[in-house]
Amino acid sequence: MFTFTSESVWPALANIAVALAVFAVVILLVVWIGRRRGSTTIALDATLVLTSVWALGSVVGAVVYVVKAFTVDWAELDGATTVYLDWPDGIPCSVYGDAATTMLTCGSESLTSFVVGHASLGLRLLAATSHVTGLVFQTTPVVVLAVICFNTLRGRAFTRTLTRALVGGAIAMLVFGIASDLLSGIAATAGLREALPTDSEWYPWGYQVTVTPLPFYGALLLAALAGVFRQGMKVQQERDALRRENETLADDTRGLV
Repeated sequence: MFTFTSESVWPALANIAVALAVFAVVILLVVWIGRRRGSTTIALDATLVLTSVWALGSVVGAVVYVVKAFTVDWAELDGATTVYLDWPDGIPCSVYGDAATTMLTCGSESLTSFVVGHASLGLRLLAATSHVTGLVFQTTPVVVLAVICFNTLRGRAFTRTLTRALVGGAIAMLVFGIASDLLSGIAATAGLREALPTDSEWYPWGYQVTVTPLPFYGALLLAALAGVFRQGMKVQQERDALRRENETLADDTRGLV
């Protein structure tokens, strides 16, 4: 994810353009190397390289989250809570409908992203687990795509390995996606309850947990692809059987002649 901030929109867009240009240069480099080698599967080669790098970066990120849980005394939380903070008094706003000009309507926001200092080991491990499950959920389709490219480049486009990878990816997306949604809210509330006294007005009265539709969409997509690959494997097996039958018939004909 690329994020840049500037006083006006154009410098921020320029920074994004530079980041995307670097990304494009990497792709062009892979394509150039593939053409020099005479490869006829440049798109698959480039996709395999990028997905492999992405997966490797995710593994490094997961290790960093786990190491931080044991080496630092603070925890980073990112999840919905029942604690709502009113906007600061300095923000000019009005109660809805009482202003004659264009103006912000006063409101409040849920406390979602914060850091708890001197956190307990249990809270740090919970926060790390929340981050790792989210990372696994995001990386699963990338790994599945890498497996598809790897096997296709080796002439094994329709095999049980790919269908199993797709089914396993669907299960992983569903499990880790739901776990990420649940753990983020649980960890955030647990962090506030650990940091605030029970008599504080900001002490969360309950856990706010949410499950988004994204894990289900991702799981259904990979499961549907598994069905497509399974059907392709069936067609390929029928063609192979027909070819072997034709070869056997040709051999028998030559033998009779």
